[in-house]
Amino acid sequence: MPAAIQTVSVVGLGYVGLPTAATFAARGLDVIGVDIDRDTVARINSGRPHIVEPDLDMMLSAAVNSGRLRAVLKPEPADAFIVAVPTPITGDHKADVSAIEAALRSIAPVLKRGDLIVIESTSPVGTTERSAAQLRKLRPELSLPDTHPEQSDVLLAYCPERILPGQTLRELIDNARIIGGLDQRSAGRARELYSCFATGAMKTTTARVAELSKLVENAFRDVNVAFANELSLVCDALGVDVWSVIRLANLHPRVNILSPGPGVGGHCIPVDPWFIHQALPDQTPLIRAAREVNDRKPQFVADRIVKLAKRFRQPVIGLLGLSYKPNVGDLRESPALEIACKVASRRVGKVLAVEPHLSELPPPLANYPGVQLTDLATAVQRADIVGVLVAHNKFRTLDRGAVASKIVVDTVGLLAGSDDAAWRAA
Repeated sequence: MPAAIQTVSVVGLGYVGLPTAATFAARGLDVIGVDIDRDTVARINSGRPHIVEPDLDMMLSAAVNSGRLRAVLKPEPADAFIVAVPTPITGDHKADVSAIEAALRSIAPVLKRGDLIVIESTSPVGTTERSAAQLRKLRPELSLPDTHPEQSDVLLAYCPERILPGQTLRELIDNARIIGGLDQRSAGRARELYSCFATGAMKTTTARVAELSKLVENAFRDVNVAFANELSLVCDALGVDVWSVIRLANLHPRVNILSPGPGVGGHCIPVDPWFIHQALPDQTPLIRAAREVNDRKPQFVADRIVKLAKRFRQPVIGLLGLSYKPNVGDLRESPALEIACKVASRRVGKVLAVEPHLSELPPPLANYPGVQLTDLATAVQRADIVGVLVAHNKFRTLDRGAVASKIVVDTVGLLAGSDDAAWRAA
């Protein structure tokens, strides 16, 4: 039996890596966090997170003060290494795995026999195998599972994160995990590692199956949201309330249409489907079409608001929400922020942005003149046009009477079921 894992190195201390590192430390493991950003490392070592996530500040402070967690700029020896670095897409929708490759290069010098490497970063199929090949070139004296299955010096597995911002600490523990090893020994060792805190079901499989399953999860959601978003365009053209159509269609026992929105944002859904399409473009026209439908939606919404604004001599436009999802201030790939920037760039009137989770305008929007961050009541009172872009809980207290005299573009169905229903021809 191999010795128990006592020291874990988490490479990449962002939205996934930092909560993961703090969770391991809370379970008594010694954790070495690695990040290339000096300010991030300094903040973490002072016990202060550089990202916003409920309860993370308390958990991180306890982990640092106990001596269980420290952050460094370069990897140090450990029993297990978790790679949790970004994998964005390029301008032509190709996967950028350079951060994974850089992380592996940084780990290679401190690897020793018996170590485990787990890649958590969402990756194209075959990334784990290519990682083994890269490590073999860097450390030729160490064997890897792809060439020495069940008897390699270093173990290598893929275990994708499946967390929801705003609920990360709970979902790290509760959610099911898919653990794909380059061999069964690697998968088993990774399962042993996560068992120290994970209570959800853990399914072991091959690395390729695990890689694709993560991509498929988000591609499935993207395709279904695209159908709802395309339906909203159809309803707008026909002068029909999309929310009523969906509500009635979903009465069918085998129909479950999702809700449309202003687009699709976040760090996963707008990115991951392209990894599948990149690998097999001829076999994935539906995945590409869904991405294109969802990517076009912010432009449609912005054009709609601008067209309505031209009815007024000096229009005031209230935009409710800038984040990519409700009840967080996360702006990554946010369609709401994209819409706000597009509207502001057209300079058709004054823009009053409402985002209760931010204390100042984000840089992309702050660069435009005539844009002000304000509260909900002020924006609604002063606005001629109200665009509802995010369904924050704080917006659900909105008095419908307050918008009765306004032109409302409700992209999220906040007012669905009222006379001011979304996408009604104005």
